[in-house]
Amino acid sequence: MEKKCPECGEKIIGREDKKFCSDYCRNAHHNKMNKDTKNLIRNINNRLRKNHRILESFPLKDGKTTTTKIKLSDKGFDFDTFTSIYTTKKGTIYYFVYDLGYLPLDNDLYMIVKRE
Repeated sequence: MEKKCPECGEKIIGREDKKFCSDYCRNAHHNKMNKDTKNLIRNINNRLRKNHRILESFPLKDGKTTTTKIKLSDKGFDFDTFTSIYTTKKGTIYYFVYDLGYLPLDNDLYMIVKRE
């Protein structure tokens, strides 16, 4: 029985368990299957990535630092996009973008922390 490439339909030559005729077809097929099909998901992931890069741009000393809301906003930080919320036993709320978080303080100051 002749096997055909699921991407281009060409005859597959080679090993019995081979699924694609070439690396190009294999990559093209997997890229199609794994791409974000919805703009909403892609846009949210881009905002999360951007927020993480912004938080990462502040040098941390002992795992934390402080900055102002204006500095974050000027870099394009989106305060509505984060991956998780952590509430301490005292009721303090940290907003995390993956492993980096921020805590709103008084006078438009923010403390940036890294989760270990």
